Amino acid sequence: MLKPFYPHEYVESVFSIDYKKVYDKGYRAVLFDIDNTLVHHGDDSTKEIDELFQFIHNIGLKTVLLSDNSGERINRFSKNIDSFSISNANKPSVTGYLKAVEIADVKKEEALSIGDQIFRDILGANRAGIDNVLVKYLRRNNETKTGIRRQLENCILWFYKHNKSCQNRIGDIVIGDKNAAFKRKKLFCEMHPVCYAISVKKERFRRYLKDLASAEKFARTTQKEKLPAIVFGHSSNIIKRAAGIGLQSQENKKVNILLACEKINGITIHPGETFSFWKTIGESTAKRGFKEGRVLYQNRLITGSGGGLCNLANTIHLLVLHSPLDVTEFHGHSDALAPDEGKRVPFSAGTSVSYNYVDYRFKNNTRADMQLLAWCEGDLLYAELRSETDSPWSYELVEEDHRFRKEGNKYYRISKIYRNISDKQTGAVVNKELVLNNHSEVMYDYDLIPKEQIKDD
Repeated sequence: MLKPFYPHEYVESVFSIDYKKVYDKGYRAVLFDIDNTLVHHGDDSTKEIDELFQFIHNIGLKTVLLSDNSGERINRFSKNIDSFSISNANKPSVTGYLKAVEIADVKKEEALSIGDQIFRDILGANRAGIDNVLVKYLRRNNETKTGIRRQLENCILWFYKHNKSCQNRIGDIVIGDKNAAFKRKKLFCEMHPVCYAISVKKERFRRYLKDLASAEKFARTTQKEKLPAIVFGHSSNIIKRAAGIGLQSQENKKVNILLACEKINGITIHPGETFSFWKTIGESTAKRGFKEGRVLYQNRLITGSGGGLCNLANTIHLLVLHSPLDVTEFHGHSDALAPDEGKRVPFSAGTSVSYNYVDYRFKNNTRADMQLLAWCEGDLLYAELRSETDSPWSYELVEEDHRFRKEGNKYYRISKIYRNISDKQTGAVVNKELVLNNHSEVMYDYDLIPKEQIKDD
C-alpha cells in the first residue's frame, strides 16, 4: 500500500550524493526540485549550488529543474545555472516527468529524480517509472512548526526504513555514512509528539529510580551568611535583543531565572556532596510560576515552560570551571543560539538542562564548604561561587582558533576552549586542559555572523 510513496534512496542533502557514481551507473540526467531541496523556499541559488551544477555538468550529466513554481521563479533561481527547466509541473502528475526526459533526450531508466517531498516528488517519479532520491527538506533556523504533510511523511519514512526490500534500490550513490538521513529518525521519541511525551516520562522515571538507588549525597543546606572567600564571580545580560528573538520570550526567561535563583541562592555544598540543578530548583511548571521561554528541542528553538534556564545552568558551569570543583554531569548544546554581545566570552552559552533527566551536577571533592549565590538585578544575572578558604590555584578559560565555517548549507562556530590552572603565588601555569572542542551549529540569522570571522578551515 505504501510502496508508491517509498523513495529508492534517502539521503541527507543534494551534497550527499556521489554524482560520479550516478553517471557510472548509467544515469544521464538528473531532475531536480528547487524549493527546500536545493535552497530554502523562495531563495535564490547559492554559490555552492551553482558550483554543484557546474560539477554535475562536467561529469557529463544533464540537469532539468522540475518545479511546481512559475517560470519567473525558476529563471530567478537559475540565472547562474545552465539547465533545462520545466515550470508548473503539477507534481505528482507524470506529465512533467515525461516532458523532462524528453527535453533531456534520455530514456526513463537513464533519469534520476531528486526532491524533498514524498507526496509530490517521490510519488510523481514512481508513477512515471523514474528512479528517485529523497533528500531531507531544508528547514529554516526559525521554523518551529511541522505541518501535517511533513508529519505524515515522517510516518511513511519510518515504515520505509524498516522495510529492507524497499531501501537502496539504485545502488550505493551516497557519500560517507549512507544512514545519515536516518540519524534523526531512529528514536521512538521523534516519531510523534505523543511518543516524545512518553519518552520524557520514561526518562524522568529512570532518573528517579537511579537517584533512589544511588548513595550520592545531594546538597540541601541553604544559609544566608556568605562564605568569606570568593572563588569566582560572573554577570551577564538576561535579555538578548537581536533580530529573530522575541522580546516576550526574553521577558519570560527573566521571570524563570529569577524564580530559579530564589531556590539556588545561598545553597552550601559540603565536602563530599553533589549539587544537582533540578533537585535544587524543582520542576519548572506553570503552576509554580514559570513562564514560556525559548528552549532547544530536536535542534530547533521553540517555546516551553521554564525556557531560558539553560542560561542559569551555563552561568553555574562557568563558575565551576573556575574552581577546584568536579563536574559530574554536563550536557551541551550549541553555544551559537544568538549573536555575541560585546566581547566573546568562552562558555557564555552551551549548557543544556531539561527536567529532570538532563541535569547539571558537580561534586565538592575539596575539604572546604562551597557556597553558590545567584541573584538578579534589573536585566542582569549575577552569580558567585564562595568558599571557606582561599585556594592556592587560579583558573582561566582560553579560547583558541575561534572562527565560523560553512559546512554544506549551514554555518558552525569552531574553536577549542582550554582551562589553564595556575599557581597564584608565581603565576605559572601548572596545567592546561582541553575542556571543549567546539563545533556548534549557528541557530540565528547567518547575516549577523561577523564576516571577518568566517573562514574556510
